Amino acid sequence: MSNSITLPSPAKLNLFLHITGRRPDGYHELQTLFQFLDYSDELTFTLTPGQRGIHLADSIPGVPDDDNLIIRAARALADLSSKDLPGVTIHLKKRIPMGGGLGGGSSNAATTLVGLNHLWQLGLSEDELASTGLALGADVPVFVRGHAAIGEGVGEILTAANPPEDWFLVLKPDCEINTGKIFSEQGLTRDTPKMKIRPAFEGDASRYRNDCEDVVCELYPEVKKSLRWLSQFGPARLTGTGACIFGRFPTESAARIIWESKPSGITGFVAKGVNISPLHTKLVELK
Repeated sequence: MSNSITLPSPAKLNLFLHITGRRPDGYHELQTLFQFLDYSDELTFTLTPGQRGIHLADSIPGVPDDDNLIIRAARALADLSSKDLPGVTIHLKKRIPMGGGLGGGSSNAATTLVGLNHLWQLGLSEDELASTGLALGADVPVFVRGHAAIGEGVGEILTAANPPEDWFLVLKPDCEINTGKIFSEQGLTRDTPKMKIRPAFEGDASRYRNDCEDVVCELYPEVKKSLRWLSQFGPARLTGTGACIFGRFPTESAARIIWESKPSGITGFVAKGVNISPLHTKLVELK
């Protein structure tokens, strides 16, 4: 078996995000629809038998290694094993915008769990990896399981779904959003009626929305301005608590035409929605 493996760590969109209640512990009850994008960070794991420990070759500015979800995921996995594990060096090629609501950190953690389970030959089940991931963040399990899903609870109770695999234009307004601040805002909608969950989600009806959007737009005018611009070309929506917004298009060329006309000062990308995570597609190829 090779001592090195390179795996994608994909972005996700919340195609809708409804807040249905607030729990006594302060966390919010959600209903959301996760879909992956064929737009990914890349993680390379290389075993270093002569060197102990877990090492991140590419530190993220402003994020101490001990706080990085990649290192935390690798250590959590190592703690589950009674084996004398070889060291590992992890290289990260970052593409997903940070702080955008695209799940980059959670995805990195999931790819680390899945990748090192494979490389260290631990033989842990998907359920065990998802449970380990949940301790790192509510969005980690959907990336571990690798299928588009409706999420409930804090996002960790998953029901597989198959939304249309359309093309998306994703824009990142020039601001950083504090998720905790959004969820603590008085004006946040917290009583959206729960929907009945079906095995497959059909369409994207107008009654679905992101309950965080109004509060985010009020606090962050850059998001409001970008949403207003993108909404000229069809429904546009916030993902997670933002700052990224997205519009859905039937073809890549339709999305790219709008991308070419975007206002200056906004970054982003065009990507396809996929119901099977690129991480899991790659793992199948390796088997």
